[in-house]
Formats: sequence, C-alpha cells, structure tokens
Amino acid sequence: MKRRDNPWAGMAWDAWAMGLEASSVIGMRTLKIAAGGAAADAEIRLMVGEKVTAAMTLPMLAMTGQLGANPTAVAARSLTHLRKKVRANRRRLSKG
Repeated sequence: MKRRDNPWAGMAWDAWAMGLEASSVIGMRTLKIAAGGAAADAEIRLMVGEKVTAAMTLPMLAMTGQLGANPTAVAARSLTHLRKKVRANRRRLSKG
C-alpha cells in the first residue's frame, strides 16, 4: 500500500520525524537553559510564549475551519503547522 492510498500512514511517518526533531530541540533548549544567564532567561520566555500561543492558535484554526473539514485534513494540517514551529526552533538553536 502506498502512502497516497493511506494518508494516515504518511502522517504517522511525519509525526515520528517531528518527534525526532522535537527531541533535539528539547536537548538544545535544556543545555541552553542549564548554562544560565540572560540567554537562558530569554529562551525560557520564548518557550513559554510559544506554548501559550500554540494552546490558543491551533484550536482557533480548527474551530474556524482553517485546518480542513474532515479528520484527515485537520490532522495533516495540524501536524504541518506544529512541525514548522519545531523545525524553526531546531534551526535557530542549532546556530548557537
């Protein structure tokens, strides 16, 4: 069975890949925060702000139909939305 025949299989793969990226973000953030100082304070504020924004944004997108009208579309677009955020954090934190 091909991925296009079963979109949930593709999303499972994408979720797994996002989990790997998220793990690296957690590790890099942990190191940055453990180092302390102004950079750690800034990272904590950014992280908490991201969590609050995500807690409000994704449900609003779903309620307004911007994520799609069926479960497959909502799941796929939610994953895409979240993965962009994780990837951006990974790139930012990788730079130093």
